[in-house]
Amino acid sequence: MSRQILISAISRSRKQAFRTHRKLAAVMLPNLRACVAFLVLTVMIFPLSLRAQTRDDSLQSQVPINSYILKDRSCSTVLMAKEIDRSVSPASLTKILTCIMAIESGKLDQDVLITKEATMVEPSKAGFIQGEKIKLLDLVKAAMVSSSNDAAFAIAIYLSGTVESFVASMNSRAKTIGMKNSWFTNPAGFDKGIYAGNRTTAEDLLCLTEYAVRNPVFDQVARLDKAVFMDQVTHKVYTLRTHNKLLDRYPYAVGIKTGFTNKAGGCLIARAIKDHKDILLVMLNAKTDRWNVAANMFDMAFMADRSNFASFSALSRNDSGRSAPLVLKEHGNGKTESFARVGHKSKKQMLAKFKGSRKSTPHMVARLKESRKSKQHMVAQLKGSRKSKQQVIAQLKGHKKLRKHELVASKPVVRKNKKKVAISYTLNGYSNQICNNNDQAYRDVAA
Repeated sequence: MSRQILISAISRSRKQAFRTHRKLAAVMLPNLRACVAFLVLTVMIFPLSLRAQTRDDSLQSQVPINSYILKDRSCSTVLMAKEIDRSVSPASLTKILTCIMAIESGKLDQDVLITKEATMVEPSKAGFIQGEKIKLLDLVKAAMVSSSNDAAFAIAIYLSGTVESFVASMNSRAKTIGMKNSWFTNPAGFDKGIYAGNRTTAEDLLCLTEYAVRNPVFDQVARLDKAVFMDQVTHKVYTLRTHNKLLDRYPYAVGIKTGFTNKAGGCLIARAIKDHKDILLVMLNAKTDRWNVAANMFDMAFMADRSNFASFSALSRNDSGRSAPLVLKEHGNGKTESFARVGHKSKKQMLAKFKGSRKSTPHMVARLKESRKSKQHMVAQLKGSRKSKQQVIAQLKGHKKLRKHELVASKPVVRKNKKKVAISYTLNGYSNQICNNNDQAYRDVAA
């Protein structure tokens, strides 16, 4: 994980604390002048201390997230990735495979008898009692929303008769889905004792999640933050809530699953949707604040576009200095464009370029406004030319009427007096000259 993401995650929480302290100070201090002075001192001193603390924290947090992968599903583009083939314990992320198998069984509306073996598991669990009957769909909700281990074991025993038989089906189904480097020993995600041995990779979990969310039932369950259902025998009501804190902290988050054991560390498969972008994040063995880190990674993913993609991919370096794998950007014609690994110097250059593109945005907006103004000016000129054209036509029509009037008036004069006829011819010639001039003016305007 890059230092920038860790620093931004720490800054986010510290900025929230600073805002809270500033509001309390404004309420408690009765003297407005003293309050203003206090705020000025705080603004001057706090950024320096924050920068020092952030730098110390980033140096102390030398244990990065073991592996992660960030993908934009809307365009099939991997945005960030680190050690995606590293074999790790997935903890409760295992339940995604358990639940999709239950959904695909076609038995979601059937009652599942809770056995003694299903209740003899470690927390977390819903607290089912032997002899209760729970709908298979409700067990899926319990396993996905609150990561209930007893629900996962109840699903396995109901579908295959024994846990061992269901685990064999899990491994076979994983290969069919495309999980090439995964192996499972239990349906819940235990990684010690008799059930130790669940192993997978970030790449395989991304493949599993993309497959699962294409199922509308799974997609709906994965978005829930609470599950409410009841036992079909005693009608006891169960109310289970999610452990996914990202749903409260990030407005665009829509699930999917959390996981944690001492061996696996903090695990998270998260999804966020914004502006027609559908982003999936797989994060394994996070020994830091995974919620703020995930929120910052999603923010960067939503900002990424064709102009800053290279600078964005540069941030996928880890703290140890080893370069991240090549990031491929797929185009609509099936071709892929690869971006080379980025070193420390090029990383700074790409960040500077990215910031420069941000600064140029107001300039582009100003130029756009100017072009709009010039367009409006041209339209106004065109309207003015149309008005002048109409005036010339009206004037021309007036002269034509005058000519007709003179011709009519000249007819009786011809019969009475030859001298008056000569005068009328002279007037007619003058009017003809005026009309010819007006016709030429009209043609000039029309041109």
